[in-house]
Amino acid sequence: MLFLLIFLEHKVVTLRCPASEAFPVPHEWFQPGDLVIGGMVSQIFYNFYEIEFNYHPSLKPYDLPLVVTKFYQHILALAFAVKEINEHPQILSNITLGFHIYDSYYSPRMTYRTTLDLLFKSQEFLPNYKCDSQKNLMAIIGALVSDTSSYMAETIKGFKIPQLTYGSFAQEEVQDTKVSSLYCMIPKEEHQYSGVIQLLLHFGWRWIGVFTFDKNKGEIFLQKMHPLLSQNGICLSFTQRVPQRAQLEEISEFFDVISTISNQLIDQKANVLLVYGESFTILWLRCVVFLYDYENKKSASFRKVWILMYPIDFILTGFQRPWDVQLFHGSLSFTVHSREVQGFKEFIQVIKPSTHKDGFLQEVWEQLFDCSLSNEELPSVFNETCSGEENLETLPAPLFELQMTAQSYSIYNAVYAVAHSLHEAVRSNSQHRRIKNFEFSNLRPWQLHPFLQGISFNNSAGERVFLNEKGEAMGGFDIINLITFPNRSFQKVRVGDLDPSAPKGKELFIDEEMIVWHPAFNQVLPISLCNDPCSPGYWKKGVEEKEFCCYDCVPCPEGKISNQNDMDDCFVCSEDHYPNKEKNGCILKMMVFLSFEEILGNCLALTAVSCFFLTSWVLGTFIKHRDTPIVKANNRSLTYTLLISLQLCFLSSLFFLSQPSKVTCLLRQPTFGITFSVAISSVLAKTITVVVAFMASKPGSQMRKWVGKRLAFCTVLFCSLFQVCICILWLSTYPPFSELDMHSELQQMILQCNEGSAFFFYCVLGYMGVLAIASFVVAFLARKLPDSFNEAKFITFSMLAFCSVWVSFFPAYLSTKGKAMVAVEVFSILSSSATLLGCIFLPKCYIIVFRPELNQREQLIKRT
Repeated sequence: MLFLLIFLEHKVVTLRCPASEAFPVPHEWFQPGDLVIGGMVSQIFYNFYEIEFNYHPSLKPYDLPLVVTKFYQHILALAFAVKEINEHPQILSNITLGFHIYDSYYSPRMTYRTTLDLLFKSQEFLPNYKCDSQKNLMAIIGALVSDTSSYMAETIKGFKIPQLTYGSFAQEEVQDTKVSSLYCMIPKEEHQYSGVIQLLLHFGWRWIGVFTFDKNKGEIFLQKMHPLLSQNGICLSFTQRVPQRAQLEEISEFFDVISTISNQLIDQKANVLLVYGESFTILWLRCVVFLYDYENKKSASFRKVWILMYPIDFILTGFQRPWDVQLFHGSLSFTVHSREVQGFKEFIQVIKPSTHKDGFLQEVWEQLFDCSLSNEELPSVFNETCSGEENLETLPAPLFELQMTAQSYSIYNAVYAVAHSLHEAVRSNSQHRRIKNFEFSNLRPWQLHPFLQGISFNNSAGERVFLNEKGEAMGGFDIINLITFPNRSFQKVRVGDLDPSAPKGKELFIDEEMIVWHPAFNQVLPISLCNDPCSPGYWKKGVEEKEFCCYDCVPCPEGKISNQNDMDDCFVCSEDHYPNKEKNGCILKMMVFLSFEEILGNCLALTAVSCFFLTSWVLGTFIKHRDTPIVKANNRSLTYTLLISLQLCFLSSLFFLSQPSKVTCLLRQPTFGITFSVAISSVLAKTITVVVAFMASKPGSQMRKWVGKRLAFCTVLFCSLFQVCICILWLSTYPPFSELDMHSELQQMILQCNEGSAFFFYCVLGYMGVLAIASFVVAFLARKLPDSFNEAKFITFSMLAFCSVWVSFFPAYLSTKGKAMVAVEVFSILSSSATLLGCIFLPKCYIIVFRPELNQREQLIKRT
């Protein structure tokens, strides 16, 4: 140990304690007691000189100290807790607690020295010896700074003395054995990491700057934090290491750091700054902004949201005392959950230099009120003399607070944890040894560990304090919003909390309505993004050589939308929706089908009905003149059958114009196929009848036995039944059904009939084509027979037109979709049916109605 070497250099170790100290410690407060609790605070900063062994170390004077006056409350919190316990009738009755408090001076050398003082000194110092009055040290509470806690732990771990730290500290750094002497009075630091992530996500802050230690602890923090930030889509605008304390003797290096940090603060996009450090980090940053914004020292225009991690507190010392803290107005900080402790404020208010004596108060009081107490031994830079009756309540919060801070609350709980452990240890030893008055002086510090591990009690504030078996405090953090005032004071408002025991994803609670932001934000939620968010209708496209939080906004391609800000990609609407013009939403497609209401459907339906009535008139005319030669000449039964089938063909088209349903889809194609087959079979039968009749009229012809109605009936029946069989097989295997066509039209979904089986559909059409071609061929061969005996010319022309319609139907049908397909098929049905009606029957109707004189047998025979 460095200090042991120093001390052994200057004195010989004897059993007798020395009369003077080789290296004096400027400040301490010792209150004797049966059992003593040590304390190590961090409130005074000296610029210590290196020891060169050219003269006695005690002859080298100290410089004037820099005192963090606000941290004097830590000392008072320890003293107040001890006072309460000594007055408590049920905790350590008949045993008095004392304390011995030192300062670490933010120096490793002095930390080691004062830790040794805690272990071995009561009045005089001799390492590893206990002389004169005995100081029964049972535990040490400290420190605030993680480095100081680490130095202390290195020194006392061999003595197994419990150390209860109240600052942020990674316990695993010194936990060499399963049983550690270190106890952390605050929750694990890692809980703050998840809390920061949830806080950033809650407000949508994705582009932040980070200030952290410039030493190993800061690197460890970044190694743990960076993956968490990346996993949650948060990027770092910059990462700036900040010195723990300014070394003013290296002025050039000091201003280099100031320049580097100020350059990082210029980033206008990173409105959120995360600070991981200690309270001196705040002094650094305040100094940077002061120099950076020299013309506007109140920094009212410096708009940033500061997120501060425990154990950072707002302090002002030295030449910064007159500065305001409005730079941090609206900041959010994580502090250990705490409650108000009754009596503490009153305990502080009565403290006066005239009545309260400890080794720290004089310099604290002088720097609090910028005056000098009468003391000729120490140099002073203060012009005014302190009266000693100054009021602590008039001080701004960065200098001193009467309300117990979170750090003081942890110290308060630490003292009570030690007291309860001592109480249980004394009670346990008394019962074990069956001695009523157990000699507590025989109690050793290491005996407290079983009682500290897992200790649980309720403090005077009514809050449960619990340490788990690893020596870690269980609890959460408060989210504090800082509201500053021009007089350098501020108000802390609790706006949320972080509860690590809550269900995952619900650990953080924030009341946004209570938060007061920096005035430069005009009370609008601050935005901290690399670039403006991509609005709906656009998607984020990454930019090469930049963080993934920086991107370009690209419009969504055709057929895709984005309906939220900052979407990683556009997506396709559901099948029953289509994108709007702005590509930021989906519109429900209208369900449409070819119906009677629209113009096309109305025209087709009107045409079908008109053709039906025209066919009915022709049928009525033929029935009325059924005994005339023209009607009788070509088989009246076939004529009636053909006309009736044409009527049904016209009516069958109406199935295609009605709303597709299960019934209509099942009926329309088979109905159309069967009625057309009957019609074409009738035409074929008429043609065959003409040919057979002509051939039978020749002398000696063997065809006479086929002349008559039986041949025509068999032809129609057989040809029609074959089509019926095809339809029955179709309906029994792959029947048509109704469906919604979502893809043919962008803005519409078409209700249509799915034919079930394209094979059977084309079989029906193909069979009709075969019948039509057969009719055309037979009629073509019989076209030169005498006109008075047959209508082959009319049938030939009608079949030619019929085949032309259906040949053109296939390419038109296959090249259209949706309603157009239905319209093409309906048009083909109507035009082909009208062709048969017009070519075969209208010339005869003309003779029957307008030229009845030609409808005579004599005229027919004469024409032959």
